[in-house]
Amino acid sequence: MNPHLHAALDGLTGRYRVSAKFYRVLLLVVAMIVIASTAAFALRPVALTDLSEGHHLRKANFYPLWEKGELVVLMRHAERCDHSTNPCLSQPDGITARGRHVAQKLGRTFQALGLDQATIYNSPLRRTEQTSTYAFNHTTEGQEWLDNCSKSMLDDVLKHKLDGHNLILVTHSECISDLEKSLHVPTPMSLDYAASLILSVDPHDHTAKVLGFIDARDWRTVVAQRPTPQGPR
Repeated sequence: MNPHLHAALDGLTGRYRVSAKFYRVLLLVVAMIVIASTAAFALRPVALTDLSEGHHLRKANFYPLWEKGELVVLMRHAERCDHSTNPCLSQPDGITARGRHVAQKLGRTFQALGLDQATIYNSPLRRTEQTSTYAFNHTTEGQEWLDNCSKSMLDDVLKHKLDGHNLILVTHSECISDLEKSLHVPTPMSLDYAASLILSVDPHDHTAKVLGFIDARDWRTVVAQRPTPQGPR
């Protein structure tokens, strides 16, 4: 064979081998990137569920749990006066007139949902007392654990939860955050005024589980989606 032709063929074959090897390495790198991205997506922290969206209320078994008295509602107080430009209801350490309106609407929603099997407590601060008064026409005294709640909120919640009775707690964002940390919520969030964190408590082993949250304006969805009671057949 012509020596020049032989050299040319060797060069072409060598380049092909290099290109094929490079292609295989490239495919391997791409595959590793895809696998890493998929794993990162699968392991990402799960956001707290907004129970008012989609079918989350039914998926969380909210209505049967409410009927059986196995839920805890941690409600943040309504809009506080000293952190708002809205008109105050009365004292600066209380809620605003707008907050009163929101609390009253929430109360009507809870009445429609049913409060016969509900125990209600509030923090002793004025803004939580007023929220509880306008929402539930009910105020409790001396519940310091709903204000000074550092690292003890979960224990206190379980201590006050009665079997067969839902527990409604009008409290503060810090106490709700403390409970989220105790239950290892992967992406804890600070709730808006009058929003609620919803827990279920197993009556057998008294373990608590976070179901999600409901904003104040979305409690009407809870009533609207409530299954119609089945009458006798």
